[in-house]
Amino acid sequence: MISRGCFGGTTFHGLALAPSICRSPSMFSPLRTLTLTLAATTPNHRLLRRVLFPTVVRAFSSTALPTVPITKQEGKAAAKPQWKAAIDFKWIRDNKDVVAANIKNRKSNANLDLVLELYEKLLNLQKEVERLRAERNVVANKMKGKLEPSVRQALVEEGKNLKEGLVSLEEDLVQLTDQLQQEAQCLPNITHPDVPIGGEESSIIRKMVRSPREFNFNIKDHLELGKDLDLIDFDAAAEVSGSKFYYLKNEAVLLEMGLINWAIAEVSKRGYIPLITPEIVRSSVVEKCGFQPRGQNTQVYSIENNDQCLIGTAEIPVGGIHMDSILPESALPLKYVASSHCFRTEAGAAGTATRGLYRVHQFSKVEMFIFCRPEESNLYHEELIAIEEDLFSSLGLHFKTLDMATGDLGAPAYRKFDVEAWMPGLGRYGEISSASNCTDYQSRRLGIRYRPSSDMPATLKKGKGSNMAPTQFVHTLNATACAVPRMIICLLENFQQEDGAVVIPEPLRPYMGGLSVIFPKAKTSQ
Repeated sequence: MISRGCFGGTTFHGLALAPSICRSPSMFSPLRTLTLTLAATTPNHRLLRRVLFPTVVRAFSSTALPTVPITKQEGKAAAKPQWKAAIDFKWIRDNKDVVAANIKNRKSNANLDLVLELYEKLLNLQKEVERLRAERNVVANKMKGKLEPSVRQALVEEGKNLKEGLVSLEEDLVQLTDQLQQEAQCLPNITHPDVPIGGEESSIIRKMVRSPREFNFNIKDHLELGKDLDLIDFDAAAEVSGSKFYYLKNEAVLLEMGLINWAIAEVSKRGYIPLITPEIVRSSVVEKCGFQPRGQNTQVYSIENNDQCLIGTAEIPVGGIHMDSILPESALPLKYVASSHCFRTEAGAAGTATRGLYRVHQFSKVEMFIFCRPEESNLYHEELIAIEEDLFSSLGLHFKTLDMATGDLGAPAYRKFDVEAWMPGLGRYGEISSASNCTDYQSRRLGIRYRPSSDMPATLKKGKGSNMAPTQFVHTLNATACAVPRMIICLLENFQQEDGAVVIPEPLRPYMGGLSVIFPKAKTSQ
């Protein structure tokens, strides 16, 4: 998961960071789609324009602001049409007290009063549009019979006036719909009833595993260990790439590769499909997963003069793998374990909490992702956190699992569990993993549904079928199996020895060529 910090824009080694809204808890809202056919005109002819309009169903979506790709023709900017999220405005209006309380609990800046005001205006405008359409139809029907020329001419004039008025109102309707969409998409998701209310300090400990190791010698942090063991080089990376980059060397390379292979192997045993994902994705996919790729406050690297971004987590490309698909119910749950590099701006982060490998611009991570039926998402959320706890426990780490409070939930999360491990060199707990149930927040915006019947063949299909049971949106969940840099911190600091060596936990040794101890280089040469 990408953390929720908001950071300033910059240009970095050919990657332009443009202003946008960062991923915040204020980007969830109830949704569904009704197609409304609107008439529009061009200089040559009338077109029918299909516009998505929300109706009543519980669902959720985050901000869907348009991005503006740069065309390669004469350097002119071409505006990209805004995609729509199907938001249930009626549910919001009928449950405004619940929505208002949720906005407060999640510390959102969403403007519920404005959403309700715009929705009321939209309803009134729709009624006026329908009235003019009905009048136009009446006029058209009158003209079908035999009429006096003067009467026909009068009807022609009346029809022309109605047409012009209707075109104007329909243009207003499109603009009002867009404005309502942008405001309503800032509403946060509903929250699981057991989630504690408050800021991060209100989060509840679900589980504590082991106790901190007691050392009888002066311990080092991972920066000192990395230097003494010749494992990490921050200085050379700073010259080559800038701050918050690093070289891994010698046994640290085996450790990273071992961690990735170990995590994939262990999770795959539980029925998860291994993936290596693309690391550049379209901006629209980033947005639909709940991240904002461009703007003043973003953690996403956007590629200059291109509508693409570097991923901050494999959650994004895995979430999009079944975009605009209807899955057979028999295919669910779909479980993936994905390896990727991740890229995050982390601008503005400072202090001892960000030292060394703890907060960097580029790193490797193994991510778990599930598509499932709605009634099963809470169950699979427990499965994901149990896998994380099993993995970290098998390495001998001391950690705690937290049920994160409302003020700390990211936009898509209905509920989120964090795992924080003890890092003795840093002298504190540090987050090494999280597991989030996003319900249908992402699937409704990515267009990922399933058909709850046996009528559909057991293959993944795109598009709509006929004479089949109505489709439903799947629920999506994601969890970190292994964030490599923070795992390296934990392993170096927790398993350091008095002589400066570091013991490799037994489960990792088969994935590191049998290596059991990283010795100081002076001892290795003896």
